[in-house]
Amino acid sequence: MKGQTYVILAIILVIFVAVFAVTNVEPVEVNYLFWTQESPLILVILFSVLMGGIITASVGVVRIYRLQRDIKLLKAENDTLTKKLEESGLPIESIKKDSKADLEDNDSTTK
Repeated sequence: MKGQTYVILAIILVIFVAVFAVTNVEPVEVNYLFWTQESPLILVILFSVLMGGIITASVGVVRIYRLQRDIKLLKAENDTLTKKLEESGLPIESIKKDSKADLEDNDSTTK
């Protein structure tokens, strides 16, 4: 359901930007760092939206990469702690059941 909402919002945004860009087609003077040039406003708008999307996607990809790396590190730490528990002779299955019950309790209280 969440994915469908994002798709619908993205389609609405694309339609809004397209209508906005098409209604603004007159040439404008664009000042770059070392020169100026006249460009149609529609190109300036579409280029700006494209660059904004690319920058936003890049930030999202970096964040996902970092979260996946953290998950990998936490899984490795969890495995080492589980091995230490096994070596010390503690019943791991009862600990897993207790922690699973604690997680379910936390989920039910946060909803």
